[in-house]
Amino acid sequence: MTYENILNDMLSRVKSDVDKREGSIIYDALAPAAYKLAETYFLLNNYVDLFFIDTTVGEYLDKKALDYGVTRKEARKAIRKIETNGPISIGTRWGIEDLTYTITEVIDSTNYKAECNQAGELGNYYVGQLENIDNVSGITANLTDIITSGSNVESDDELRIRIKEQFINPAQDGNAAQYLKWATGYSGIGTAKVFPLWNGPNTVKIAITNSLFKPGEVALVQEFQNYIDPGNKGLGNGIAPIGSKVTVTGGTKKDINISANIALNEGYSEVIGAAEAISNYLSTIVYKKNNVSYMRIGSTLLDCPSIMDISNLKVNGLVSDVILVEDEIPVLNSLNLMVVPE
Repeated sequence: MTYENILNDMLSRVKSDVDKREGSIIYDALAPAAYKLAETYFLLNNYVDLFFIDTTVGEYLDKKALDYGVTRKEARKAIRKIETNGPISIGTRWGIEDLTYTITEVIDSTNYKAECNQAGELGNYYVGQLENIDNVSGITANLTDIITSGSNVESDDELRIRIKEQFINPAQDGNAAQYLKWATGYSGIGTAKVFPLWNGPNTVKIAITNSLFKPGEVALVQEFQNYIDPGNKGLGNGIAPIGSKVTVTGGTKKDINISANIALNEGYSEVIGAAEAISNYLSTIVYKKNNVSYMRIGSTLLDCPSIMDISNLKVNGLVSDVILVEDEIPVLNSLNLMVVPE
């Protein structure tokens, strides 16, 4: 129902002996109403999309998710290690780039835990010398290890996947899907794998990744352990049922080393985006596939705009898939691409 169709229909219902030309009294009286009706039809068409999981967005997707007992994962702040040349106080602030970190805990006299004041994955990225925001005299500080990764708020697409998993593989009564739902719905966890009866009756192991789909940090593992079954006692003090002894691990890192000869496309003097593309591929298969595909590695490299052709491709020194067992998490360790003449 377009504006023109609505206006013409309204004008057709006016007597023929009345002037209905543009600029006439009746035309000018009906045109605004026709415009608003057309606008309403347009909005109603869009509202229909908000009723379906595949097309709804934002807060409407949040409401739809609640129908299935699923909530969007909030952003988390990164916890980082800061090394100094002397003692500093809890609460002092330090900066790098556009980020600030606040000291939250003493590790020892020159090492501290600090929380990024900005939530999200940005808190994981930088390392190096920090700016002394609070003018602490005579102290220099460096940002080093990640203690607990920061994570972005869950995207609409990620939330849709979890909603669909809920009704395709219902989580109920402590089944394996229930444990998987508890893990993947926990802020800071990217994905997880459940091992029922892994150490005898009434035992469950859950291997988790961080939000970057890399092995979960010790702090994140302990946090989730306390959430699901504190102390691995099976006493029902967490969300796991009484009698279910749950062990949480951060998974096992599986280094992926890639080498190949490549020819560059015209206009490029170096490889651009290959490491990111490979890392993205690896993140999509964590706890979903049992192997790193040799062919997918090759096609992923060829999809990079800077690469025209590849040869002598090897993954972990072999011309074959890399098998993943148990809780192994594939992580790109090295990417050695040698540019050769065409």
